[in-house]
Amino acid sequence: MTFTHGFADNNGLRMYYEVHGQAVPGQPPLLLIPGGGSTIDTNFSELIPLLAGQRQVIAVEEEGHGRTQPTSRPLTAENSAGDVLAVLDQLNVESVDVLGFSAGGHTALALALARPAAVRRLIAASTFASRDAVPDAFWDGMAKATPDDMPDTYKDADRLLNPEPGHLDRLFELDRQRILDFPGWSDDELGAITAPTLVVSADRDVVTAGYAARMAGVIPGARLLIVPGGHGDYLGEEAASGGDLRTMHATVPFLLQFLGE
Repeated sequence: MTFTHGFADNNGLRMYYEVHGQAVPGQPPLLLIPGGGSTIDTNFSELIPLLAGQRQVIAVEEEGHGRTQPTSRPLTAENSAGDVLAVLDQLNVESVDVLGFSAGGHTALALALARPAAVRRLIAASTFASRDAVPDAFWDGMAKATPDDMPDTYKDADRLLNPEPGHLDRLFELDRQRILDFPGWSDDELGAITAPTLVVSADRDVVTAGYAARMAGVIPGARLLIVPGGHGDYLGEEAASGGDLRTMHATVPFLLQFLGE
């Protein structure tokens, strides 16, 4: 399978990207945006081989994650959307289908709002768009969290790629502050999304199935998919799936069906 990788510069931020598979005539690439704390490998290593045989896949790592080094700026959905656009510009890609998972879903939504012409279809997976999507205990827990609370999968992956002292702490703080400062989007703002959208959530996810249905109801024409499982196991996310890929294999046909419509 064809594989290339590189970095795209956006005002000093060098976003790491990978391209898997070859371009398919008539189909834009599928862009994958991992969740908080994740790398391409921990989030999508099991999923990419199932997709890249049918679609060219572009995967990125957000600021401070994996091979994309941190800067002094805050990590926000809007900043990351700008980084993604730099990747697309470098690759001469005018439009993509986008799958954003968890905090990466915030970047996917910001991208669809900032550059509608760049997003043909959008999959918002296990993410939320408003602060009332989660209970107060979620925000209290995030405010008190420390790097010790990160899953070992994420810590081990970061230490392998970035063994220098302090990198893991910077990654954790970028992610923690990103969520704590997340302003969300109003229903009117979400109503401006023009890309056909699939909202995906698990029945034991960070947000409830009811919230996912509410979010899908606000985005014009959005579809809803609720799968049995937890936060990301249906995408083969390493920390969530623990190597059990049955839910991922059951979910992928629905994702491909939506992208092919």
